[in-house]
Amino acid sequence: MFHAVPVIKRIGELKLRHKYSLEFVNLALVDMKTHMETPEILELLLTSGVVESAIVYGTSEIVKLCLKHYPELIWENDMLCPMILVVLKRRHVELFRLLNPYKTIAPDDFLRNANLLMEAIVESPPGCVPADVSGAAFFMQRELQWYKVVKDSVGHHLINREGLRWEPFVEQRQDLLKEAGQWMKDTASSCSLIATLIITVTFAAAFTIPGGNDNNTGIPIFLKKPSFMVFTAANALALFSSIAATLMFLAILTSRYAAEDFLHSLPRKMVLGLTFLFFSLAFMLVAFGSALTIVLSEKLKWIHIPITLLAAFPILLFTILQLPLYVEMVGSTYWPRLYRPLKI
Repeated sequence: MFHAVPVIKRIGELKLRHKYSLEFVNLALVDMKTHMETPEILELLLTSGVVESAIVYGTSEIVKLCLKHYPELIWENDMLCPMILVVLKRRHVELFRLLNPYKTIAPDDFLRNANLLMEAIVESPPGCVPADVSGAAFFMQRELQWYKVVKDSVGHHLINREGLRWEPFVEQRQDLLKEAGQWMKDTASSCSLIATLIITVTFAAAFTIPGGNDNNTGIPIFLKKPSFMVFTAANALALFSSIAATLMFLAILTSRYAAEDFLHSLPRKMVLGLTFLFFSLAFMLVAFGSALTIVLSEKLKWIHIPITLLAAFPILLFTILQLPLYVEMVGSTYWPRLYRPLKI
């Protein structure tokens, strides 16, 4: 049934074509071993443009197959340095992870090209934002990660600070820096508004508890009910979480928005803010559901079932809408792929 849909059918055909193409390349590389010597194969791969084209277009699977069958390619001086430069200029993350398995960009035989590597990373990448980057803030963070990984690898071989080219790097990305700052401000403003509303609601709910208090003792009437304890705990947690989220978003709004802040500082604050905001929403809905259960449970014993289901819907909706952004920011900030080499 699903294959009748043209888009899904097209995706299936593309995946199948991709799979068969890789199998064909693998068989061709295996067959070459039986008919040619290793030096001849290396020369063929270097001169035919197969590996070069795969690197230019970012086809990491083909490069990985070539290196798997002929690891000697990685030590070819005529190939490695140009490969690294193309990968850096075109920002191919998977190829960089593949060609940098030991977290070092330049082996000792071409450390003299450290300046070329820094120039390659300073240049703005061609084309639009990569498909795995959702916006300007993430794009700026990715660019800073590229700069950092190159600087950490070859920066100590450069004689002076000018060789690191930090000022030209930032200058060429002024427009991107403004877009990233505006995205952070807009997101923090919207989220802080929601967190402030939750603070208002939960703070008021703490003094207007369901059922009221005993006129003589002042003790809540439904104090001994388990659902009342759930209400109290959830309301308190919602209040504390929303306050923490508001503080995180205020820290973002009052940031100086320097280029280096987009590497760790601002993304970490955004991650913490979104985390606390999600918890505050969840706890607020739990408190609301438990309050309704307290009020209506005397007449409707089964009322907790629909209340639980209805309360879960906004949480599920918020998770679906915000989870991709949240997962991407967490992964990009705490486990960036650039710092995790691939094994050949």
